[in-house]
Amino acid sequence: MPLSDIAIRNARPRAKPYKLGDALGLFLLVQPTGGKLWRVKYRFHGKENKLAVGIYPAVGLAEARRRCEGVKQLLAAGKDPSRERKREKIRTRIQAEATFEAVANEYCEKRKRDGDKGWANSTSVRCKYLLSLLKNSIGNLPISSIEPADVLFAVRKIEKTGKLESARRTLQLAGSVFRYAVATARLSSDPTRDLRGALTTPTVCHYGAILDPSRLGELLRAMDRYDGQFVTRAAMRLAPHLFVRPGELRQAEWEEINLEHALWTIPGRKTKTRKDHLVPLSRQSIEMFRQVRALTGPSGYVFPSMQTPNRSMSGNTINAALRRLGFASDEMTSHGFRATASTLLNESGKWHPDTIERALGHGDADNVRSAYHRGAHWQERVAMAQWWSDHLDQLRQPRSSPAN
Repeated sequence: MPLSDIAIRNARPRAKPYKLGDALGLFLLVQPTGGKLWRVKYRFHGKENKLAVGIYPAVGLAEARRRCEGVKQLLAAGKDPSRERKREKIRTRIQAEATFEAVANEYCEKRKRDGDKGWANSTSVRCKYLLSLLKNSIGNLPISSIEPADVLFAVRKIEKTGKLESARRTLQLAGSVFRYAVATARLSSDPTRDLRGALTTPTVCHYGAILDPSRLGELLRAMDRYDGQFVTRAAMRLAPHLFVRPGELRQAEWEEINLEHALWTIPGRKTKTRKDHLVPLSRQSIEMFRQVRALTGPSGYVFPSMQTPNRSMSGNTINAALRRLGFASDEMTSHGFRATASTLLNESGKWHPDTIERALGHGDADNVRSAYHRGAHWQERVAMAQWWSDHLDQLRQPRSSPAN
């Protein structure tokens, strides 16, 4: 006979546990302590099992019957209810542990290890910083519970501070984290998918760079007169000759530089393309490196921090020196030396465009073409490096004319 609410309420404990049967295998187990536990008895592959489906009175008779029906539906689908219960507990635990912050950290570590496409150290630091801006808003939320409105609220907090580009990049990175969560079976869809166009588009600002040869000559002469730290002066004076990325210059180490062979090999872990970048050294660059080596060599960073030799020079050191010389940020930056060299080398008409691109360390999506051009243009790059340093020396001279 099926159970009734009255029968359940009136059930009194006994010295030993006993059962009150309902239907379809559902029964109430009354404990000597007075507790009343719902159980479902079923058979799977000929073996009898029992599954707990709740505690009375938190789970009433109607709800217990509904849960019993769910057990029968799993059996009809050929699934073991006990095994499905364990799987659900595992999924719930994983989802609770998979907060946005945890998945974001996991994603960043993966991107650092992604072979040729892995993040450079500077990229990793920047991306981790941007994702940390979301920590207080969605960092501690289970990633499976985050909705588009949560993400939009979080990035608009960044936008309201006036950091439009940071807000845009953070939203892009968050989307990458969510898509990684989808790929690793912790999320069904990316909540940033429909947020395109929600943020204010920032105005594109190019790095300040001097492109006028006479003005460049004024800068070179000003750098010669710089009366700050010797290491800062050396890095600033080398920057136009080498025109590598600022992070590559300030993180240069003596073990990478072979003055006898006039070669600086920047390891792939420090480059944007994640491939080794070879930089031919002119006579002028070698002489400047030798002057620095007498102070900071023969091992460690070429341009160490003033606080500790275990760290490289700060990322803002050269820019601060340029400001001190009177060159505003919209006129010249440490990154601007690359645009300066690219523009003037191309305008000279002396060098193949691919040679200039290779010197700038720009990657080539075609690996075969990349390998070919690395060999085909090396001798031209060596000649160009020396011509460029000679050209800078001419520009440095007052009222000099560019080299022909």
